[in-house]
Amino acid sequence: MGTVVDSDQLLRRLNNRQIQLIAMGGSIGTGLFISISSGLHDGGPASLLLAFIVYCVFVALVNNGMAEMVTQYPVAGGFIRLAGHFVSDAFGFMAGWNYFLYEALVIPFEIASLATVVQYWSEDVPIWSMCLVCIVLYTLINCLVVNAYGEAEFWLSGGKIILVLALFLFTFITMVGGNPKHDVYGFRHFKEGGFAEYRTTGSLGRWEGFLSALWTASFCVVGPEYISLVAAEAKHPRRYLKAAYQTIYFRFFVFFIGSSLAVGIVVAYDDPTLVSILVGTGSGGGTAAASPYVIAMKNLGITVFPNIVNALLITSIFSAGNSYVYCTSRSLYSLALDGRAPAIFKKCTKQGVPIYCLALTMAFSCLSFLQSSSRTSTTLSLLVNLVTGGAFINYLVMSVTYVFFHRALKAQGVDRHTLPYYGWFQPYCGYIASVFFLLVIGTFGYTSFQPFDTESFFSCYAMALLSIVFFLGWTLVTRRGFHDPRTIDLVWECPRVDVYEATTLEEESTFWQEMGQLVGFRG
Repeated sequence: MGTVVDSDQLLRRLNNRQIQLIAMGGSIGTGLFISISSGLHDGGPASLLLAFIVYCVFVALVNNGMAEMVTQYPVAGGFIRLAGHFVSDAFGFMAGWNYFLYEALVIPFEIASLATVVQYWSEDVPIWSMCLVCIVLYTLINCLVVNAYGEAEFWLSGGKIILVLALFLFTFITMVGGNPKHDVYGFRHFKEGGFAEYRTTGSLGRWEGFLSALWTASFCVVGPEYISLVAAEAKHPRRYLKAAYQTIYFRFFVFFIGSSLAVGIVVAYDDPTLVSILVGTGSGGGTAAASPYVIAMKNLGITVFPNIVNALLITSIFSAGNSYVYCTSRSLYSLALDGRAPAIFKKCTKQGVPIYCLALTMAFSCLSFLQSSSRTSTTLSLLVNLVTGGAFINYLVMSVTYVFFHRALKAQGVDRHTLPYYGWFQPYCGYIASVFFLLVIGTFGYTSFQPFDTESFFSCYAMALLSIVFFLGWTLVTRRGFHDPRTIDLVWECPRVDVYEATTLEEESTFWQEMGQLVGFRG
């Protein structure tokens, strides 16, 4: 029931509650719980909060455009195929391979992070064994029908949400005096060091602190791209995806901005334990011990809770890695569909799993074994650093794609009010976001110029340079330029979706109806 193959061999089996939880927590990983500490240290609590607000606003502008496009065209590959269809073949080629490499190299990093977090309890656990367990589990989950992935992410994402809300509760209770020391510390850290100086002193140092916090926010705040990649496997895509994209705004405000506020409340930016871990003189880097919340718990003399945080942190990291495996395999599949990757990657199993795409993805995950040796762990870090700019390029791609999509609608006289989702303040959201992310890509590695550091330069700009090569190279190969907005096919995949929605026997249901059914209420 409801599994009509309307999207290039993929099956629409993700239900509303699964999509909603993937939207709310599927991509939350170590960044929100551990890596956020570097932004706090460099910029101070006020800069960190301001940086998260600013970055969330611009990603929300991207989300506004993606919601409009994806609900109309819930195609395999999401924003990657949209880029190729509305902008140019070369733009789609560049977008897809940039995203594939970025996600594929983040997977081993997440696996290695999980193995490191386990060592919070005992360093006797071999890192390679935890890496092997993760790889096997990821393979099994993603080899099954897609709703197995959706169900796994539903429960794992639920665990993340519980962790975030528990940490918020911990923050509130302890800041008003509910701690063993009975210290009513409130917003003390905001008053004593709201804007920290980084690299230099004075106003320039505080500005650089804000920029460092902004880069930290960029590694924590994600969302629109993940929803677009599940579009082709979602039941009732135009309704369920619309609800998922609307949920992202709530997640930005509560989870991301709320977390940046909470960590600034519980720990000072110059806390000795925090500083020692970040500069490498203290132990516990990469584990829960490096989390601002755990540092605050130890400062206040709170026991047991750090172990709970570490346990939930493991589920968060595992879930993030699982999402990356799914998205990486689907991005490669979408490239193959449009002839931008070898045709062998179009092969799917009867369960709708692009099996060869998954095999190559899991081959990349084996790079996590490099973390088991001190001599090779630096190689993994270098690989991850080389793709750090990929996230910015993804959002630039989405913003530019919306601008071209809007031009095509206008050129062909299509009323946007007839679309399943009508984005406000368009196309200006697309223009503003395009300029912002172009500036971010250009200035992200400014610290590598003074003095010039070759390794740092390539860490920041490798993906940007490679994307230019991808774009120009595919343009020369295909000898095709940008699409004419007057001739772009605005029907495209719509008939497939229309037929599916007209023939599916699966009834629509709300998130809360499905949650009720999950616990036994059938009404």
